Amino acid sequence: MHFLREKINNNLRRVLLGIFFVFFALFSVPFTAQGSSSPWIEEEFSRVRLVTGQETLGDAGKVMLGLQFELKEGWKTYWRSPGDAGFPVSLDLAGSENLKSWQFYWPVPHRFTLFGLQTFGYSKEVVFPFEIQANDPQQDVTLRGTASYLLCKEICIPFDAEVTIRLPAGEAFPSLEAGIVDAYVRQVPGLGAETGLDITDSFLDGEGEDLVLKVYGSTKEQGFQKPDVIVEGPPGFSFSGPEVVILDDGSKAEFTIPVSSYKETKGVLEGKQITLSLVDGTKGVEFKTVSRYKDIPVGTSLGVLAFLPILGLALLGGFILNLMPCVLPVLSLKLMSVIRHEDGDDQGVRRSFIATSLGILTSFWILAAAASLLKVAGFSVGWGIQFQQPLFLIAMSGIVSLFAANLFGWFEFVAPGGMMNRAVSASEKQGSGGDFLKGMFATLLATPCSAPFLGTAVGFALARGTWEIFAIFTFLGIGMSLPYLAVAAKPKLAMFLPKPGIWMIWLKSFLGLLLLGTVAWLLSVLFVQMGWLATTLVAGLLALGMAILAIKSLTIGKRALAVAFLAILSLAVPYKFSVSSENVSLSDYWIPFAQQQIAGEVGSGRIVFVDVTADWCITCQVNKKLVLEQDEIQSLLQQENVVPMQADWTLPSDTITAYLESYNRYGIPFNIIYGPGAPDGIVLSELLTIDEVLSAFEQASGKQ
Repeated sequence: MHFLREKINNNLRRVLLGIFFVFFALFSVPFTAQGSSSPWIEEEFSRVRLVTGQETLGDAGKVMLGLQFELKEGWKTYWRSPGDAGFPVSLDLAGSENLKSWQFYWPVPHRFTLFGLQTFGYSKEVVFPFEIQANDPQQDVTLRGTASYLLCKEICIPFDAEVTIRLPAGEAFPSLEAGIVDAYVRQVPGLGAETGLDITDSFLDGEGEDLVLKVYGSTKEQGFQKPDVIVEGPPGFSFSGPEVVILDDGSKAEFTIPVSSYKETKGVLEGKQITLSLVDGTKGVEFKTVSRYKDIPVGTSLGVLAFLPILGLALLGGFILNLMPCVLPVLSLKLMSVIRHEDGDDQGVRRSFIATSLGILTSFWILAAAASLLKVAGFSVGWGIQFQQPLFLIAMSGIVSLFAANLFGWFEFVAPGGMMNRAVSASEKQGSGGDFLKGMFATLLATPCSAPFLGTAVGFALARGTWEIFAIFTFLGIGMSLPYLAVAAKPKLAMFLPKPGIWMIWLKSFLGLLLLGTVAWLLSVLFVQMGWLATTLVAGLLALGMAILAIKSLTIGKRALAVAFLAILSLAVPYKFSVSSENVSLSDYWIPFAQQQIAGEVGSGRIVFVDVTADWCITCQVNKKLVLEQDEIQSLLQQENVVPMQADWTLPSDTITAYLESYNRYGIPFNIIYGPGAPDGIVLSELLTIDEVLSAFEQASGKQ
């Protein structure tokens, strides 16, 4: 009996102890905000909380959590791209402790249609997974944040919920809520388990009001059940619900999606980036692509009327290049070619300007041929990327130095006698040849500039085939040649220039100094790529070459031989003395470009400003001085909810090149602003203005 009583007492103590721990756990959670979930924040139509897949941080300090919603019947909240109405769910964790970084994810959404409006979001229940990284895995992490969301039924109501949860340090083990977090992680396209879905092809078809996007998908599972394709495109375009045709016993599907554009939309959809999300139930897959028409057989017309606006942009972009600061050498050299003609020499002026125009066009044709060959070979191509190559910078520095020496009067350009027709004046031939070369080299110097409309035209060209590249580059060359062609047509226009005189000697020296300034700029770009030692050696060799050219007691042949030898030495410098530079010098508030962090920052309610720049991009430097470094923009970029990212393309970068190509851009400057009101980004003009940046910030914030 005594043994039986002792056994009963022990069991009773265990039961009482278990009840005590249960009550302790139940009543301690709301006050300590720890465990596998935070308390529910309840509203009339919804409730929200944080759940975690681990009880503790683990050695890596990386944990997957979820923002869990439960919605009353008929109510819904919104995806990252809400559609025709609504705004996306966001989570701001700015008040957290020991939090280094985090990434917000979006599960597969559903399409809702009401009165012809298309929206995308969630009903009943949804968990938004997000992964955190602790700053110090040996210390606890306390997450404090605000979840902002919109609930809609017949009416729409915005809510803010203050959520908090603590994750203690310690060996990782699953939580009680790990199952629900994992279930929604599997619903994130590209993050969860293999879905078996795939997008096999997509292309545009038709024009104007009949424009549609064709998408083809496949599944490896038992067949499509209720497939859908959600399209995220550039601002100004809308995509209706698809007409779906199931093929091959349910394993394939064809989607026909009508496309419409708003009246104020500029440009065309072709050549712009779109994101396709193929969903079927809780499964989904994402695919980023550039919208384009299906490959057209040789000899088939693309539609001249559709192509004319792009040619017009190319013509205008080429003309504006003459006004850009990086084309100052073009104007300087051309001015000297005009001054040497005597008053009334119409034929000489005409030949001079036509020769320069041909030089410009030839350079654009060479660029087009190089771009076409590189595309065929599978290389990345872009406007101005030759300035990432040290050999090109050294060669251009030498060429510009020769032009400067010529302006200083140390030598004259002389074409080979065998190329001349003895029946024609040698001087005229030499002059035309010099004008032609000046047009070619000046065009190469102009490529770091991305003038307004130039980026659109070049981007369209490089996204298409060979003949489109040549057509657009030809119109770019014609546009840049327009001022010269105008004078060639009306030579009297050149007579408004001042008459020859002693001032020409001083002007030539001044223009020579301007060209030496261009050499200094080229060497500054070279310094970023090769370091101070190699750059100093190249600069020394250039200075020595110019000094030799200035020694007129030597024959021109000896000077040419010495300069050629020095040129070979300078081109060999990168192979022996170059020191690659991986560190990018950023100001206090700029952070290095990290594309993978953008979605998470936007998901947390922040605005991300991306600036793709390079030391060789003069237009980028103009934007920096006139806009980005102005007090109004500086204060905006340094706000707590703004993340300024800078991508330095001075040196070749496959990551930055791929990022630019994803927006169908092949040159810089490139600036884009992301935010809750613009999760896909707002692309800014090549030449920034303060008003444009402020307006884009307001739109991206979602406050408009």
